Amino acid sequence: MALASHPVYQLVDVTVRRSRIDGFGVFADAAVPAMTKLGELTGEAVTVAEGRRRAQGRARIMLVELSASRAIDATRSTDPMRFTNHSCRPNARIQVEAGAIAFFTLRDIPAGEEITVGYGTTHHEGRLACRCAQAGCIGWL
Repeated sequence: MALASHPVYQLVDVTVRRSRIDGFGVFADAAVPAMTKLGELTGEAVTVAEGRRRAQGRARIMLVELSASRAIDATRSTDPMRFTNHSCRPNARIQVEAGAIAFFTLRDIPAGEEITVGYGTTHHEGRLACRCAQAGCIGWL
């Protein structure tokens, strides 16, 4: 297997600033190669039921479900990756492994580009308009 197929475990510097997608976003401070670990997300460990209860009636909550019973609420986290916006054509992905939530690039990301991921299923259940403006946008989260 070629070396390029293995992720690079080097955290990179990012900046949080206003995003054209929604609210604030995370932007690469320097060019980042494909398959590089961008960072991790931490937060309060809660049950999925509690996380969904907290999400009721809130437009913004940073919640990642780790399993059918465990979730991380990163709403109060200080990790910059909590501001990662959704895109229907993301340049990064979320990987949950052994209870850790990590972000990895899917392709080379130039300096200044916003880092995005595909959220997948959300608590919005198709009721929140997607604002990524990418070709092939699914339209809703």
